[in-house]
Amino acid sequence: MPMSSPDAPLLTRKELDAQLGGAARAWLDEALAEAAHAAAHPDDALAGNVYAVPPWELRYAAAGRHCGLEHADSARALLLVAAEAGQAALTRIYEQGTAAERRAVLLTLPALDIGATALPLVEDALRANDTTLIAAAVGPYAGDHLDPHNWRHAVLKCLFTGVPVSAIGQLAGRAAGDAELARMLGDFAAERTAAGRSVPADLHRVLALTAPGPDAPGSATTTGPAAPTAPTAPSEES
Repeated sequence: MPMSSPDAPLLTRKELDAQLGGAARAWLDEALAEAAHAAAHPDDALAGNVYAVPPWELRYAAAGRHCGLEHADSARALLLVAAEAGQAALTRIYEQGTAAERRAVLLTLPALDIGATALPLVEDALRANDTTLIAAAVGPYAGDHLDPHNWRHAVLKCLFTGVPVSAIGQLAGRAAGDAELARMLGDFAAERTAAGRSVPADLHRVLALTAPGPDAPGSATTTGPAAPTAPTAPSEES
């Protein structure tokens, strides 16, 4: 069976049930019940055994085998939400999991009430060269919580590795008027041109977003010192 696409939307329980066979639905019912029990009784599964993990975490690892690889992300996301997974569980699953299991953690972060506590997982994924992890890491959660410096470098990471910038959370809002991001994009484009390499088309798209808005300093409707002008990236034909 095909792997789920990193940019495919996570399915709701109703949508997933419509695509699963009877045995898979029954397995998921049991897995979600175990996850909900763990959320309601957080100490039961771990009592007296520091090496124990809740049964639902074992189900998490087995989701691809029972629900199909193409539905594993959605099944795992439902388990994380049902278990109300917190920082400790997310970190344990991420650190011990396969790339697919890590990706599902990253994709589910926006649906969990965990604040910025999972940023170390996002930052770890952005240090990797696995494009499926990078694409999952730069989504809405990163858009909400990454600081400006790390968010800008996440944008460059996408351009460098070929991850579509459409995967980046809050791209338009965070890039708007960002002169430092514009400078970094210009430098990146100049380096690639000097090395005889093409400039990614997505770079021009992001660079256009960095242009100051009508109310920004230096615009025609305001007074005061002008904002730095975003550098123009060399064309791919250069």
